[in-house]
Amino acid sequence: MKKKLFAMAMASVMSIGVLSGCAGGGSASSTGGESDGTETYTWRMAHEEYEGDMQDVYAKEFAQKLNENSEGRINLEIYPVGQIGDALQQCELLQNGGLEFAIISPGNTGTVVPENQLFSLHFLFPQEWAKTQEVLQTSEALNVMLHDKYVEKKIKPLSFWTEGAMAWTANKSLKDINSFKGLKFRTMQSPMIIAAYEAYGANPTPMSYTEVYSGLQLNMIEGQENPTSAIHTSKFHEVQKYLTEANSNLFITATCVNPTFFDGLPADIQQIVLDTISEMVPRSFEIQEELNGGALDKITAESDIIVETLTDEERAAYEEAAQKAYGEYKKIVGEDGATILDKLIEEVAAVEAK
Repeated sequence: MKKKLFAMAMASVMSIGVLSGCAGGGSASSTGGESDGTETYTWRMAHEEYEGDMQDVYAKEFAQKLNENSEGRINLEIYPVGQIGDALQQCELLQNGGLEFAIISPGNTGTVVPENQLFSLHFLFPQEWAKTQEVLQTSEALNVMLHDKYVEKKIKPLSFWTEGAMAWTANKSLKDINSFKGLKFRTMQSPMIIAAYEAYGANPTPMSYTEVYSGLQLNMIEGQENPTSAIHTSKFHEVQKYLTEANSNLFITATCVNPTFFDGLPADIQQIVLDTISEMVPRSFEIQEELNGGALDKITAESDIIVETLTDEERAAYEEAAQKAYGEYKKIVGEDGATILDKLIEEVAAVEAK
């Protein structure tokens, strides 16, 4: 069934590509030279969330800025999750050239780029947002070493950014780590996310984001993790009794482009894309603060959910258990991945020490 859906999605996207190509869209034939200033471009960007969610807000602002910065020459069409397949299918389309751009979360691509699973390790990044922002923008481990691993798989990350800290929801309190024992906890497909929750004693259950609400409602799963904005917009608080502000890890995502397509663009068009991405870096943090900031208040106003925060002692128990996953990561990814992680840990420590 999934193969059939993917084939249908691919056929749909490619037919759109033919039409947009006739209008001057798609990749340019020249490489490295300048455009003549008259070509117009129609590109496609898919993301993993619903309309109004954080990725959708980011994508629409990115599209608007691209259009403005190119003086109307670039039009970027936005496709939320489900319109062109699910997150994994969108990734395949990007790799195959069926999409020019996509917002792809490492949790959904851990089997494609195993090294990116370091984003799934708990208690890795700083707790302070300003320091996290500095790490994401300046890290050689992420923006050079990990970037190159993506490119090997026909995905070019233009920017890593965060949708906020993860919160847990369940029908029981999760303040005590022992509460996770045997819990059917929804995760993304990433083996490292699975390993992280196995370290807590849970029963991780990979499931598509589009199926989470019904999965919770039907008790196919008993808990899940997401930033508070996603919990609110997806209405998970309607079918859960407890929300724990765990801050165990960040929801990191990436704005990506097909490298063959990008390399084929005229140099001035490439620069417009890169400049627009740079403009979106501070804006991405503003968007997550705006959407997450009021989400918790809305959740508590709309439901009887109980909100809890980990104490230092409770958090320490989780941090200790989480270290098991670090060793598992190095086993999975090998020497190159281990080197990237060690470099990132050094960089985080340097930022934390400031």
